[in-house]
Order: sequence, then structure tokens, then C-alpha cells
Amino acid sequence: MRKPVVGVIGNAHRVENRFQVQMVGERNLRAVAEVSGGLPMMFAGAPDITDIGALLDVVDGIVLTGARANVHPTRFNVDPCERHEPYDIHRDEVALALSVACVARGVPLFGICRGLQEMNVAFGGSLHPEIREIPGRMNHRMPRLENGEIHPDPTVVFADRHDVELTPGGAFATLLGCEKIRVNSLHGQGILDPGKRVLVEGVAEDGTIEAIRIAEAPTFALGVQWHAEYDPQRNPVNRKLFEAFGEAMVTRQKAAA
Repeated sequence: MRKPVVGVIGNAHRVENRFQVQMVGERNLRAVAEVSGGLPMMFAGAPDITDIGALLDVVDGIVLTGARANVHPTRFNVDPCERHEPYDIHRDEVALALSVACVARGVPLFGICRGLQEMNVAFGGSLHPEIREIPGRMNHRMPRLENGEIHPDPTVVFADRHDVELTPGGAFATLLGCEKIRVNSLHGQGILDPGKRVLVEGVAEDGTIEAIRIAEAPTFALGVQWHAEYDPQRNPVNRKLFEAFGEAMVTRQKAAA
């Protein structure tokens, strides 16, 4: 049996303020290859050159990665604000339609950070542009120095920062074999209202939604608010998630054989 092919969504970037490119963080690619056992294949977060039907004909699973850009507020009936830029409206269009299509076609889907947010919006949910502005919430953004610059040490940036309580007997608790985990935190936007088929399976100590699954999905359709791709080679929680994603793809391959 061949290696599962995993579609990993790209993000729009401008290099040297001149060249428009699509980029994927290497940690996402390595997590897919080294832990899920798949062959990562980046596809563009651009609807004019990405045919979702054709894409799903050739991949065995989809990863919606984290990204700097926020989901555009008009996707959940809120006016946009310059404070919450940048946006990536083309990725929005691809990712939201793709989330629904994956579930409908039984293609394993793993949403990470922005990917979780996209899955929620795709199924009718809403987001808050700055979770830390809600009374009682912590600052979920990445650590910065006193001068405002991002901390230069990635082990500090991606360090575990808060606990997540998992739903007893839920998909995450069953998969991970526990009801409390500790995760990193690198996001500003977060789930406000869950979508119609979005089941909340993990909540941070301040009430922020951190883990979801899509109800009645025929296969793996999970989203996490933390960056599970950072170190799944050594982190047991993230390793189990990527392994389960890989197993779901192999199961789908066998069923189609």
C-alpha cells in the first residue's frame, strides 16, 4: 500500500514586499511525514487555481494549518476592523468549502489553530477577533519581549502555557487516554459560538474552546486551537493526534481498495 497523500493548505505571503507566494511551515510538513506517515503535498489557498473536487480525488487527508492571517469577519456576519488584520480571504474561500467537502466525502480532516477556526466557521459558527479582550480570559498570543518583538527562542514561544480539560468519554479523551492535557498557545482569534455540527471537546482553564470535532463525521474530523505540529515527534499528546490522523487515512485507503 502506498503512503497516504496529505494535502496541506498554503498561506498567502509577499516575499521582499514584491513576490506573491504560497507558503507552508516546515514543521507541518515534517509532522505529516514523520508522525502521520504520509506524503505531504502543499496546495494553494487560492480558489482560482485550487479545484477542491480534483484535490480530494488525489489526497487521503487534509491538514488546515495555523496562519498569521485571521478569518475574515464577514464570514460570520461581523464588520471587519483594521486592528484585526491581516486577512487571507482567498484561503478562507478554499478552507471553508474544503472543510464541508472533507466531512461529506469522508476524507480525514485535521484543523490546527486557524484550521480549527475555519472548521467552526464552515459549519456556521462565529469567532472573536481577540479572545484576550473577553473579561476573564488570558492572553493566548505568543510571548513577546518588553519591546514588543516576538521572543527569539522558539522553545519559549511554543512552550506549553495552559491546561485543557477534555470531555470525559469524548473522542479526544479516548484517543489521548486522559481528561486533562497541557498545550502551547499562539492565537488571538478564537471560537465564540460553535457551529451547528461542532462539538466542543476541550476547554482551557479560562473557558477558551481548544478542541472540537465535527458531529457525525464518518472519519477523523478534529480541530485543535494549539499548535500540535510544533513537536509531535516528542510530545505525546501531539504525537497521538498525528498518529490517529495517519491511521484514519490508512483505514480509508483499505476501505477503497
